[in-house]
Amino acid sequence: MKKKLKVLLAFDCPFDAPRGYDFKEEFKDWDWCSENDSYRALKANGYDVRLLGISNDIRILIEEIKENRPDVVFNQTEVFNRKSRFDKNIVWMLEMLGVPYTGASPASLLICNDKALSKKILSFHKIKVPRFYTFYRNHKVWLPKKLRLPAIVKPLREEASRGISQASVIDSEDAFIERIRFIHENMKMDAIAEEYIDGREFYISVLGNKRIKVLPVREMKFGQFPEDEARIATFKAKWDYDYREKWGIKNVFAGRLPEGWEEKIQEVCKKAYRVLNMKCYARFDIRVTPQAKVYIIEANANPNIEKCDELGQSAEKANIPYAKLIQKIVNLAFKRGA
Repeated sequence: MKKKLKVLLAFDCPFDAPRGYDFKEEFKDWDWCSENDSYRALKANGYDVRLLGISNDIRILIEEIKENRPDVVFNQTEVFNRKSRFDKNIVWMLEMLGVPYTGASPASLLICNDKALSKKILSFHKIKVPRFYTFYRNHKVWLPKKLRLPAIVKPLREEASRGISQASVIDSEDAFIERIRFIHENMKMDAIAEEYIDGREFYISVLGNKRIKVLPVREMKFGQFPEDEARIATFKAKWDYDYREKWGIKNVFAGRLPEGWEEKIQEVCKKAYRVLNMKCYARFDIRVTPQAKVYIIEANANPNIEKCDELGQSAEKANIPYAKLIQKIVNLAFKRGA
């Protein structure tokens, strides 16, 4: 009888859960959709799955691997001790322990978590990004002459559009300085300001290691959004469902694109995936102008992987059912190695 593959599904947990905890009650909650979807798909593939919620003590991961070593870790951790910048440290720990894992390498997580660093690398390789400037805490704040308004001011190292609102879109020097100081003082984070790119917003999911596949294009449609407000993916536009319903904001498949757009989008995203040395799976948030200029807005290593999010939807459209997608990701972990 063939031995079942042992998979450790590791994910963020807001409380100290002991090893062996089953998360049955938590997985009934909508907030745990991603973990529950992955768990069900892993089980459907016939894997022997153990669950491990990680909060603020890395010893639980070390002990689990030492005492019940998995064949592979399905990594869904995004934070440690509620800090997103520590996601790479968990993966570094897996590398030190010599365990294969799914998703991005520590280096890719580090690069993608720093919006300025990823943009510097992309622009070096002639991939278009918005013109930007970085403002670190406890340093002078000013409006650079080379940065044209309107601009968007964001936290330098944050994910899921946290810290982005309509107030982030700036069209005056005073508002520019005020918003950067808001991020410095209220969010206790460094800031990045980048020029606003007027265009359509697309989400491009990519699978693979050496051989990569670009999945069908998704788009954020802004419906009846007020004309005097910027059409950007704020935190509310992404995650506040009442707000999305009020303004008719929807994420849909892009449908028919102007001639040449799809090929150009695929070419840019494949190149970006390679130059950032991304592995397994990723998602790019891009803007395409009416002149067909493709700009990378964000490079997302280990994006949300729940069934109804962009990656899962795009895979389904490409005739890759969700359970098959999860199986592919596990296989890619072995092909990449620890």
